Amino acid sequence: MKRTALFPGSFDPFTAGHLNILTRALTMFDEVVVAVGINQDKRGFFSMDQRMDIIRQATQGMPGVKVIKYENLTIDTCRELGIRHIVRGVRNMLDFETERSIADMNRRIAPDVETIIIPTAQEFAHISSSAVRDILKHKGDTSQFLPEGVRLPEVR
Repeated sequence: MKRTALFPGSFDPFTAGHLNILTRALTMFDEVVVAVGINQDKRGFFSMDQRMDIIRQATQGMPGVKVIKYENLTIDTCRELGIRHIVRGVRNMLDFETERSIADMNRRIAPDVETIIIPTAQEFAHISSSAVRDILKHKGDTSQFLPEGVRLPEVR
């Protein structure tokens, strides 16, 4: 039986830290579905199509990766796809506490879906999508924070 996990996020944009988590998740699962979500509380910097394209660039040639978009609860997406594991990455203790709370809520809603929290490798712990967006807004170079080979769309 194929073991599949969902790796949800807004990925605005997908960073080298996200790729680190995804690569490590692929050592535990046969397939990881990267689910690009719409966060109603955030105004997206990149469009959904742009974010999905960035992830496809970053994961080109990586077997076992599928990229989808979703607009509902993560748990509902898991149910729709028959997925029983969620992968989440954390950079620090603040991220961990947030993700733990979400995992606890998800477990109450769907006890059969388990969340796997993976701490990012230390060399990526300082990278956040919001910091990358800030650098982009100020026309800075973000290449060291993105997966190799990723070309971001022009920022207005």
